[in-house]
Amino acid sequence: MFADRVILYCRGGDGGNGCSSFRREVFVPRGGPDGGDGGKGGDVILKADTNQGSLGNLVGHRHWNAERGEHGLGALCSGKRGKSTVILVPPGTLIKDLKHGHVLKDLQNHGDSVILCHGGRGGRGNTRFATPTNRAPRESEAGHPGDYREVILELKVIADVGLVGKPNAGKSTLLSRVSRATPEIADYPFTTKYPNLGLVHVGYDNEYVLADIPGLIEGAHAGAGLGHEFLRHVERTRLLVHLVEPDPMDQSDPLDNYAQIREELRLYDQSLAERPEIICVTKAELPDAATCAELLREVTGKDVFLISAVTGKGLPELNRLIIQRLAGLKSANESVQVQNAQPQVDAAVSSDISESTETVQ
Repeated sequence: MFADRVILYCRGGDGGNGCSSFRREVFVPRGGPDGGDGGKGGDVILKADTNQGSLGNLVGHRHWNAERGEHGLGALCSGKRGKSTVILVPPGTLIKDLKHGHVLKDLQNHGDSVILCHGGRGGRGNTRFATPTNRAPRESEAGHPGDYREVILELKVIADVGLVGKPNAGKSTLLSRVSRATPEIADYPFTTKYPNLGLVHVGYDNEYVLADIPGLIEGAHAGAGLGHEFLRHVERTRLLVHLVEPDPMDQSDPLDNYAQIREELRLYDQSLAERPEIICVTKAELPDAATCAELLREVTGKDVFLISAVTGKGLPELNRLIIQRLAGLKSANESVQVQNAQPQVDAAVSSDISESTETVQ
């Protein structure tokens, strides 16, 4: 089952109690206190793992408790530390505090982790309370309780390329043709109920992750048709491939459909409207496909590509173009990072030069 939003109730393990004990050995008079400390409680940890596809495994398991620490024992034996509980989630999971709503952590990469609830500290044994004036303390300390927190997990699919468009524009068919993904495909709207990911190999050295985003409708930015549930998965993509159907089933105008989707993206997040885009007219085997592509070129002023997931027309060229665009975006980001870091380096060098000049003088 696919799930991209779930609420968890987490509690760290309580610390073990400290022990109040005294040495009782033959020929050891007044042995003194020997109570050990209690063990620390386990933590509740969230960790990103690429083997997880969604939050579906957490839907039926919302309460997570870590193991408590064991109590201290005599002979200066400390209690065993409680085992931590590790919750595996897919990369792209956003962690929010349920009560206050602020973001705690964004687990974007494989291996990223965060401690949601710390385990309680173990209580001190009576050995810790011994002083020169109190050589036989009988007090000990109880273990501290673990942290408790309620969080919301939201999954925003991380993909290089996102397929957007109206329902039945051919997004799932295209994904199944260029990758090994097997999304549900049918001839009625909203066949795709949740995002599907596929790894696309281009040649021997290039690959990218393609996301099939469920179809958007008018008012999606305001939540119509589960718009928010779908649109948030587009935020992570670096490149958008906008699919336009030349002859929609509802007899709507393809140009209006394109403009409507663009407007929904802009209203939801302005950065989505500015994201790089490749426009493709699908179902190139239809008679109206070429005319639709020409009209889109005139209206948008952008290149429009004719593709067909059924016949395979234009798919190799589309894959090569996507690889080129992604490489260009990567090099652009690297150059921006270098430019941002350069002034800091120059400032550090100039400060070193000024200090050396003052020393010479």
